[in-house]
Amino acid sequence: MALALLLAFIAIPIIEIAVFIQVGGVIGLGWTIALIVLTAVLGSIALRLQGLATLSRARALMDRGELPAKELFDGLCLVVAGALLLTPGFVTDTIGALLFLPPVRDLLRREFGRRLVVAGPGGAAGGFSAGGFSAAGPGRGPRRGGARDAGVIEGEFVEIEDPTERSAESGVNEPKR
Repeated sequence: MALALLLAFIAIPIIEIAVFIQVGGVIGLGWTIALIVLTAVLGSIALRLQGLATLSRARALMDRGELPAKELFDGLCLVVAGALLLTPGFVTDTIGALLFLPPVRDLLRREFGRRLVVAGPGGAAGGFSAGGFSAAGPGRGPRRGGARDAGVIEGEFVEIEDPTERSAESGVNEPKR
């Protein structure tokens, strides 16, 4: 994994420089720089619009007591997309623009969901699904704490008698205060 990251940090700038040289040779230096600035501005606008929409969907799900797993993943993809669009380069801009497309994010979420294992209560391993986390695995088993369990609270209780009520029933004088 560390080797892959090292190679990415070396390869991506080299690829970006090569693409800059090619594009600059075709459209000129001024237009190349203008295009890079334009993608950064458009990326910022798209990030703001889609980010706010994703945040409102996540809040609505949390208000209903559901885990906004899809929205959290979408938010992460949008943050990465914004960072890539603000990074100067045509390759990073292309990848960032693709992350703004919901079908691309859905595909990535499914692929990551197949590989992700989540430790649940008691160390039970489970998976990640678009609907939430489940100890039974991706998309299997009932979820606890969601909208389906909204009115149910499980717990234990101990009944404590009020000493003033007890003394009145038995005819014993009330305790002095």
